[in-house]
Amino acid sequence: MPRGFKWIITDRLAVCERPGGCGASHRKVRRKEEIIWLRENDFDLVISLLGSEHNLHNYEDLTVKWAQVPYGGPEEGSERLVEVLDELVEFTAEGQRVIVHRNELNDVVCGLMGAYLLWSGLIPHGPQVISVTERLLERRLDSPGRQIIEQAVQARGAPDDEGDDA
Repeated sequence: MPRGFKWIITDRLAVCERPGGCGASHRKVRRKEEIIWLRENDFDLVISLLGSEHNLHNYEDLTVKWAQVPYGGPEEGSERLVEVLDELVEFTAEGQRVIVHRNELNDVVCGLMGAYLLWSGLIPHGPQVISVTERLLERRLDSPGRQIIEQAVQARGAPDDEGDDA
C-alpha cells in the first residue's frame, strides 16, 4: 500500500504520496510494489498532480491507467483550480476507482480533496468541508489547504458559512 494512503470516498477516491516516495527516500522496488498494489486493488486510474513525468512510464509498464493533471496549489489561482476540479469530477463520475497523488501527501493534495468534496456537491459549506477533510486525512489543514478550499467556495459561489449569507 502506498504511504499516506487514505480514502476520501470509500472504494471510489483515495490519495497517497507518489508511489515509491520522492527525493532521497525514493526506492524503485518500493515504487514497483506500490504500483502493483494499486493495480491488484482494482484502481482504474492514477492521477498525478505533478508537473513532471515521474512514474508515468512505470504506470504504463505495469499496465496501470494514468492521467497527469498538474496542480501546484493556491498560487495557480481559482481558474486553474476549477479546471482541475472539473477533471476530477469527470473522472469520478464515470464510476472509476481513482487515486490522486503528488510527491507528498501535503496541504495541496489535502486541500484539493476538500475542494473536490465541495465542488462535487457532497459537502455544501466551506467550514464543514475543512472539518470533514481534516477528519478523513487525520491531519490539520494549514494555510495552503484552506486557501484552496476558499478558492473553490468563491468559484462555486457557495456561502462559506453554515448557510447564513450575512
